[in-house]
Formats: sequence, C-alpha cells, structure tokens
Amino acid sequence: MSLSSKIMPAMKEAMKNKDQNALTSLRAIKAAILLAQTESGAKEELSEDQELKLLQKLVKQRKDSAAIFTEQNRLDLAEPELAQAEVIAAFLPAQLNEDEVAKIIDEIIASTSASGMKDMGKVMGQASAKLTGQADGKLISTIVKAKLS
Repeated sequence: MSLSSKIMPAMKEAMKNKDQNALTSLRAIKAAILLAQTESGAKEELSEDQELKLLQKLVKQRKDSAAIFTEQNRLDLAEPELAQAEVIAAFLPAQLNEDEVAKIIDEIIASTSASGMKDMGKVMGQASAKLTGQADGKLISTIVKAKLS
C-alpha cells in the first residue's frame, strides 16, 4: 500500500476531527509526494524506499526547526513543529534503539572487514541502505564513527 493511499484517509479523518495540526502535517506529506513525482525524470509512483527517505526528510526538517526555535526561546513556534514531526513519524516503520543499530553496524563491519576510518564510507553506505526508515542518519553516523575509530 503506497504512502499516497494511506495519506488520503488520514486527511479525511483529520478534517472530520478538526485536527489542524494533523491536517497540516498530512498536507505537507502530500505536497512532498507530488513534488517528488513531478521532478524531471521521476516515475509516476515513488518506490517504498523513496517514500521512507521523503518522510525522514520531513521529520528531520521539523525537528531541526524546533531546535532552532527552542534555542531562540520561541516555544510557541517549536511545539507545533514537534507535534507535526510526531504525526509524520507515525507513517515511518518502528525506529530501532541505539543498541539494535549498534548490533547491525557490528555485523556490517564484520562482513566488510572494515578496520578504520578509511572504511567509513563503505560501512555507512551499507548501514544507510539496511537501516532506511528504521534509524536516523545522524545516529548511524555517530555509531559508525565510534566503532571505527
């Protein structure tokens, strides 16, 4: 089931419940999907991997904005951003915790025979592909750096 087909019923439900926060978040997802589909050379439908990357990007944007607003003591602007990030994250698969990510990265390091920071790109490429949608890229990068240094 594509992301687009999940968004429409959720939007209808948000409209019925008069949930402006959810509605704004869902409209942002729909707009991002339409933009991705109309990019030059893009196919009609997005792959599941592209949908996950799109959702992760939207969540990251919201969290980054909230962090900036919080630094500037603008909690009135930070709270809606975090609430929207939660709504968007609901469409992502369950996130792995740090220990589970570390275990997968250990397996990748063993399989690639990575021995130092020079092999970070190789490990990050496989880790990012394997953990798409299940872990934040910053967390993956931090763990890989710690393991390889």
